[in-house]
This record gives sequence, C-alpha cells and structure tokens, in this order.
Amino acid sequence: MGVTLSPWTLWRCFWRSLFLQAGFNTEGLQSLGLVFSLSPALLALYPDPAQRQAAFRRHLAPFNTHPYVAAAIVGGILFHELRIARGEAPPESVERFKALLMAPLAALGDGFFWLSLRPAVGALSVALVPLLGGWAVAVYLVLYNLVHLVARWRLFRAGLSMGEALVPRLKSLNVPRWGQRLRVLAAAAAGGSASWLAVKFGSHARGWLEPALDVASLAFGVFVVFLLSRKVSPYVLLYVAGALAIALGAAGVV
Repeated sequence: MGVTLSPWTLWRCFWRSLFLQAGFNTEGLQSLGLVFSLSPALLALYPDPAQRQAAFRRHLAPFNTHPYVAAAIVGGILFHELRIARGEAPPESVERFKALLMAPLAALGDGFFWLSLRPAVGALSVALVPLLGGWAVAVYLVLYNLVHLVARWRLFRAGLSMGEALVPRLKSLNVPRWGQRLRVLAAAAAGGSASWLAVKFGSHARGWLEPALDVASLAFGVFVVFLLSRKVSPYVLLYVAGALAIALGAAGVV
C-alpha cells in the first residue's frame, strides 16, 4: 500500500519523455517513445513479471499528441499507475486518462508552441540581428528552449500531482490568450524587421532603383497577405522571400 516512486525515477521518466518522437512509427505513432519514458517507473512499480507485462502492454496502444505537452500525460500516467499499483484504481483508469487528453493537448500544443511561440521568438531574434549579428541565433535557441523546457517540466509535475484535475488547471491558464499575444509580438517584430530592411535597401539604391524598391516592397507585402488569405504556407513565402533577397544581392541591386 505504500508504493512510491523515487525522485531519481521520476527524473528519469521526465528526461526520457524529451525523446518521445524518437520511436515514432506508423502503427503505434508515439507509443514506443511513451513506453520508453515510462519504463523506469513501471519496472519499479511492478516487481511481479505478469503485472509488469500487463502494464507495458497497455501503453503500447497507439498514442499521439504534441511532444511538448505530452509531459503532462506522462506525469498523469504515473499518477494513475501509482494508484493501480496500490490497488486504488483499475487499469482502465489510465487508459481513459490518455484517451481524454491526447487530442485536446495536441491542439493546445500546436496552437501555442508551433503557431505562436516559435514564430514570435523567431521574429524577435531576426529583429535583433542589426544589434547582435550572429548572436541573435543564440538568443533564439536560449529563449525558445527555456520556455519549452520549463513548460514541459511544469506540465509533468502538474500531471503527476493532479491526474484528471489537470484539465481545469490548464483551462484556467487561458493558453489561447497567451498564444494570441505571442502572435501579435511576432507580427510587430516582423514589421520592424521589414522596415529596417526597407531603409537599408533604400540606402544602397541609386537613382530610379530607390523608388522602385519601395514600390516593389509594398507590392510584395500586399501579395504575401493575399497568399496567406489563400492558406499558402508561410514557410513557402519565407523561402521565396529569402531567394529573392539572395538574387537581388547577387545582382548588386541591394
């Protein structure tokens, strides 16, 4: 009845969860990575071979969610596996927990990390290039990884201590609102970078090229907004803009 997990075992589970995607496959999706994350705890909780085998098998079912917020599910699974090992809950409870959170957390993680945090930190780092040069890359790596690693650890701890109570806790954080703020930051930083580039290009242009570059930059911006409204991938537009900048630079225009 006094079954527990040591801090070292919990740390090992969290550390392994960082590699959740390493075992991705078409059949179980992230299930192998999930089992890899949980195995230190399952080995400690179930000394009986039959119970241990059953525990591993129930986590080999298809599993897929956002890799960052999966830390909350890993923590929540450990919360349930502790109760199962103590005889306080049936094995089905942990399966219901996973099914309940996989899809909502996938949407939450995609919206915040992929569509908000990454563009915001990227745009801010690009805006710092005139001040920091190549060190702006280090700013991106430090800021982005600091946020996502702290978020992973806190989500893991929340799942471990709350189980299903994690859901109202996440709702109270109003993550979509923070995502919206990050997208505003990304737009502001991108606009600042564009303004700086326009001034920089104009200072190198001569004669008719200066007004031509101004008009072309404005037209390209309007065209990009139109393409985005047509659901064209921002990454495609980013690559096109980069190719144009390289071509203009090679031609000596800017």
